[in-house]
Amino acid sequence: MLIKGPEQELIEIKNIILDLNGTLANLGKVSEKAKQLIFDLKKLNYNIVLISGDIRGNAADIAKELDIDLFLGANSNEKAKQMQQFNKEETAAIGNARIDIGTFINSKIAIATLQNEGIHAKILEHIDILVPSIEDALNLFIETKSLEATLRI
Repeated sequence: MLIKGPEQELIEIKNIILDLNGTLANLGKVSEKAKQLIFDLKKLNYNIVLISGDIRGNAADIAKELDIDLFLGANSNEKAKQMQQFNKEETAAIGNARIDIGTFINSKIAIATLQNEGIHAKILEHIDILVPSIEDALNLFIETKSLEATLRI
């Protein structure tokens, strides 16, 4: 999907990389609305990928239910290594924790969600956008005018 970035540059995001715990799932559960947004994004031809430290041990089940790829990364460096398979210029990352810095620094657009599991203060210097929920983050790629307005200088 093409969007206008800062200074009107055209950005084509093809990959949306999600963290699991505290981001896609809150207290181990994915909301029905988030599930529907993922299905809607897949219909728009976004490649949705989960890169997780899998602290709750349910990442494989969630990835299977959502029919998305799963890669494991136990720390920020491992997540950064997983990100090397994606073109940075075509990739957005959504997360909430210090472990997600590896995804943020290897993406064109980095989004943090501030939900009930909180965010780590160290990520703030690595993100472009902060939103209240995963649903709000995912919806930016459906309602792209909101994303463009937020990125505009």
